[in-house]
Amino acid sequence: MSRLTRPQALGSARAGGTPVATGPYAPPAPARELTAVSADGARLHVEVHGPEDAPPVVLAHGWTCSTAFWAAQIRDLAADHRVIAYDQRGHGRSPASPACTTEALADDLEAVLAHTLAPGEKAVVVGHSMGGMTVMAASARPRFREHAVAVLLCSTGSSRLVAESRVVPLRAGRLRTWLTARVLGSPAPLGPVTPVAKRILKYATMGAGSAPPMVEACARIVHACPRTVRHAWSKVLERLDLDQGVRELKVPTAVVVGTADRLTPPVHARALVAALPACVGMTELPGLGHMTPVEAPELVTGKIRELVITYAHVKEGA
Repeated sequence: MSRLTRPQALGSARAGGTPVATGPYAPPAPARELTAVSADGARLHVEVHGPEDAPPVVLAHGWTCSTAFWAAQIRDLAADHRVIAYDQRGHGRSPASPACTTEALADDLEAVLAHTLAPGEKAVVVGHSMGGMTVMAASARPRFREHAVAVLLCSTGSSRLVAESRVVPLRAGRLRTWLTARVLGSPAPLGPVTPVAKRILKYATMGAGSAPPMVEACARIVHACPRTVRHAWSKVLERLDLDQGVRELKVPTAVVVGTADRLTPPVHARALVAALPACVGMTELPGLGHMTPVEAPELVTGKIRELVITYAHVKEGA
């Protein structure tokens, strides 16, 4: 059975990566740190920010990222929300696990919800990229339905990720799909964060106008992900099929996507909008890439606040 332990239990977990130390993308210190233990025993690093009696928001990051990815949202929302962020298994301060499946992702989200929220307590759940896929995988789970009052999906998709990716600049077809699978699934180490590495990461994941501090912050987070973890989860994403999970996502759900997203292009967002039972709008961000919470922090945070105010019965300014 899932459970929570106190920070001292983190001693066996490896240290997190090397996020930027200053500026808007530097991760703020949490009010509390916990360890959630998932159904198969996987240990998940959990951070809680903000007042304990404030409306809760749960943040699930994407592939190769960590809680540090949400620094801008946490810093803003923690003033008047209880922000719960966790590291996906193998990412950040959560140790790697041999179980790399969408079912495991759903188990992990259920464990975090069950042990950071009171019975019946409702939260807005936000997922970016693989975090959005985590939400789709958990959409029919009892604990998710108990606790999720609304959802924000950022830069994500439910299937055909490799076939639709535009990371490789070729016409859609078998050759592009084959090459994309090998690029995204490469087990090679990323190495240090160099100017060349930042240019590559910016091309693949961010809009052309992304400011250097944004690129630096994302590069540090992505390069901190162990290559074995990156490779293992790339294979899960390559085979992804969560279309049924989208149809089971019955709470009000908003969708955000960058028009220049090469990893999960807008075709995915439009498919989500068409399939979601309770879609409450899609926002396309001109010229932005895959890292929307970093590239457009105020907008993403604003969308989260809108969902809290509209669906969590919280009055603005309360």
